[in-house]
Amino acid sequence: MKLNMSTRRAAAALTASLCLFATACGSDDSKNDAASGSQVKVSGAFGEKPEVEVDSDAKPADEAVVQTVSEGKGEKVEKGDFIRLDFAGFTMKDGKELGGTWPAEGETEEEGTARRQLVQQAGQPSRELPDPVMEAVLGQKAGSRITVEGTAEAVVGEGLNPQAGIDPKDGLVWVIDVVGADKVDAKAEVEGDQAKPADGMPEVKYNSKKAADITVPKGVKAPTKLKEQVLVKGSGDEVAAGDGLIVQYTGVKWEDGKKFDASWDHNGATAFQIGTGSVVQGWDQGLVGKRVGDRVELVIPPKLAYGESGGELAENTLIFVVDIVGKV
Repeated sequence: MKLNMSTRRAAAALTASLCLFATACGSDDSKNDAASGSQVKVSGAFGEKPEVEVDSDAKPADEAVVQTVSEGKGEKVEKGDFIRLDFAGFTMKDGKELGGTWPAEGETEEEGTARRQLVQQAGQPSRELPDPVMEAVLGQKAGSRITVEGTAEAVVGEGLNPQAGIDPKDGLVWVIDVVGADKVDAKAEVEGDQAKPADGMPEVKYNSKKAADITVPKGVKAPTKLKEQVLVKGSGDEVAAGDGLIVQYTGVKWEDGKKFDASWDHNGATAFQIGTGSVVQGWDQGLVGKRVGDRVELVIPPKLAYGESGGELAENTLIFVVDIVGKV
């Protein structure tokens, strides 16, 4: 799923409300203030949308300053870990929101729906957060809330989008909640006896540590509705909307049987949030309700795949074989 066209293509780019950089466009206390010395005060409990107050005479630092608002009790985040984050960005001079994972001012969360969060691998570039902000997460414990503040020049760097209307010397602050972190081997794969393909489903030959061989059935028309089959049944936790999934995958086109992407061709296991529109509809519909340890085959018609915005794959029916190797 070309998870590289927007956070590598099928993980369909999570985008902040205001594109600041060009590549994108714990505690139960009711009040938690950042450590002394910070010019920013953050109120609100971990997991809740923060409110930020900035000293009237605040002068943003010329380097990224990281403060711990509240420390969690989970494992420390290390490079390569799979992480789930909440975040909110603000300008220091007027407190203007720059986007994030919590509802914007005036918006409310829709009851019964999962809220979008950022799920990715620590140490990898993000399309939503600048590198210095992502780097600040390394070494933090899951369950922690931190702030990252400084000039736009320091916190965003050379990638600052000139169309964002923010001067390099303007002060910015991000509040980050480290919701979860998990260590999963980049070469992890599902194990177990594989079922034969159901009628009309492509045949799958799984190759350990390599992309699967997927054979389109001859004389069978591409389905117009989502088709799915669990090839290997796992015994792990059930997948719910909003979970951060860690998977291996292979994708081929129904029309010619050619592979167009596979996690094994990149860095191995990849992560994304499921059930929140962060991936193509076929994945949201076909993977929610499955279990960690499942190997799932999905046949996705264009309208539930990349559709009109899919470029070279816009009109293709896509076949994916997905190993669900973990959650975060």
